Amino acid sequence: MEKTSTGLAENVAGLLCYLLGWISGLVFILIEQKNKFVRFHAMQSILVFGVLHVASLILGFIPVIGGFLVWLISLIGLILWIVLMVKAYQGTRYKLPWSGDLAEKWVG
Repeated sequence: MEKTSTGLAENVAGLLCYLLGWISGLVFILIEQKNKFVRFHAMQSILVFGVLHVASLILGFIPVIGGFLVWLISLIGLILWIVLMVKAYQGTRYKLPWSGDLAEKWVG
């Protein structure tokens, strides 16, 4: 595995992009300027978990059904969180349908 400018192996840095959701993605997109693998995972993390976070905040205001939808989004988020961290650690540039394409386009 290649080292990043942070001194971490790129698969470990890729995993860490997802650790705290969009927040850790934002940290890595700001500190890692060269490694395309890490930048891809950081941008995908920002997109996926940022959208899920905003959706949960908005849906939380809807009585009854909103609570169920927030729970469903949380479950989907947990599954995506685990899958994306495992794939990044394996060194795979795993692209989700919309966010992976955008992340790839924006970071190269």
